[in-house]
Amino acid sequence: MTDPVSESIPAVPVAPDPRDRVIIFDTTMRDGEQSPGASMSHDEKLELAKILEDMKVDVIEAGFPIASNGDFEAVRAISGIVTESVVCGLARAGMADIDRCAEAIKKAKRGRIHTFLSTSPSHRDHILHASQEDILEMITKSVTHARNLCGDVEWSAQDATRTEQDFLRRCVDAAIRAGATTINLPDTVGYSYPSEYAEMFRDVIENVDKADTVIFSTHCHNDLGLAVANSLSGLQGGARQVECAVNGIGERAGNAALEEIVMALKVRGDHLRFHTGIETQHITRASRYVSAITGFPVQFNKAIVGKNAFAHESGIHQDGMLKDRGTYEIMQPEDVGQGGSNLVMGKHSGRHAFREKLKDLGYELGANALNEAFQRFKDLADKKKHVFDDDIIALVDDALASSADKVQVKHLRVIAGTEGPQEAFLTVTIDGEEKSANATGDGPVDAVFNAIHAVVPHQAILRLFQVHAVTEGTDAQAQVSVRLEDDGRIATGTAADTDTLTASAKAYVNALNNLFARKEKSAPGKVASGF
Repeated sequence: MTDPVSESIPAVPVAPDPRDRVIIFDTTMRDGEQSPGASMSHDEKLELAKILEDMKVDVIEAGFPIASNGDFEAVRAISGIVTESVVCGLARAGMADIDRCAEAIKKAKRGRIHTFLSTSPSHRDHILHASQEDILEMITKSVTHARNLCGDVEWSAQDATRTEQDFLRRCVDAAIRAGATTINLPDTVGYSYPSEYAEMFRDVIENVDKADTVIFSTHCHNDLGLAVANSLSGLQGGARQVECAVNGIGERAGNAALEEIVMALKVRGDHLRFHTGIETQHITRASRYVSAITGFPVQFNKAIVGKNAFAHESGIHQDGMLKDRGTYEIMQPEDVGQGGSNLVMGKHSGRHAFREKLKDLGYELGANALNEAFQRFKDLADKKKHVFDDDIIALVDDALASSADKVQVKHLRVIAGTEGPQEAFLTVTIDGEEKSANATGDGPVDAVFNAIHAVVPHQAILRLFQVHAVTEGTDAQAQVSVRLEDDGRIATGTAADTDTLTASAKAYVNALNNLFARKEKSAPGKVASGF
């Protein structure tokens, strides 16, 4: 028979096992920035580093120091302002790469050199033209050199999941013997599947001498949509660090999404025994900032941070939510910094209410940025009967994306209708100097883009033009996305306005600014690599 007294005694909380603590390694500023069109400015990287540190990210991979002077300066600057997180720089196996990385992180309170080398037959034969013995020698030399410069060294076996398992063990053994403190076994091309990825870690950990003295790490790409699943399986196979990026941005189909990894571990702690040190209420703030500075919109139904992640339209769902939130929500939006979407803002709202609304939505703006955003909000409120949360998000993101642009749209007038050709009259400012042009086109949008081309000559090719309404109604803001390509470089621009043609012009100009910035950054000798 059950003892009723013992039943009334509350269970004693079990302290988390430190062996199950997962290190969150953020690579948004390194692998994430290698997404075509996702280039970030120096100041944007510094602000993102502060947000990531506020979120208690364990390791911030700040860049690839030898790739460009811009990357070097960003890593060095971040090393000077971050005090809690480890600041990491990436380096290939060459001595010059490692030296440059060591110099960039020299000021870091806690610095890390992350060096890598391809190990798979495909990469050995077609990229490195090296034998297995050559690879082992390069691992030993590069890791030894890095360890002589920094006490925290991570070594990655690029394309580990397509490497012969016996050779992978030898590579890991060489890296550990040379002094690596973290071993990363990436799924570089997103080829693996969960059980296979977990087994790779188990095999290496069980069969490599002194594997228990280092931390093993996952780094999964999303080519088959399995990056998060593979990362979680890697933890079950013995890894204790996950490399991921905000919003899942990264090479090709992207990386494992930081927000999905963290919340999967938090919500499913009943099955996944692992835990992190992430303060999850900062997740939405980080997501929206990354989306704003890269111009990569977050899909509406994106897990955790999408605008519909905590939205309920179905009558059945709404009825359940009114009775108990747990009927249709497995986590609370407040836990990830998501504000409610039922507060209607209008033209009679004051500055204080607007500032509090921004905080609820995950934004903390300085005085000047707040004043500009408030004025844009007032202008919008004069045009719309109701201003919804999504309207506010769109106008603030638009301001963040365009505030530093060299070229800005000042005035636009378009003549359109059934009788063509349509004509656009445009005035822009370039570094403060006004320039104007007018042009005709096959439709009003074509006329607008031709006018931009006339006033800002360029060779870029339009690869994407996309319009969607931010909210419902005929007075809804139009949010426009434009993608341009020039000489292999791709840049994305976004803008929002109640006038679709104005939004189109601003988005096109924003994409041009991002493209110009990417050209300036791509100095001779710039290199890039993704795991």
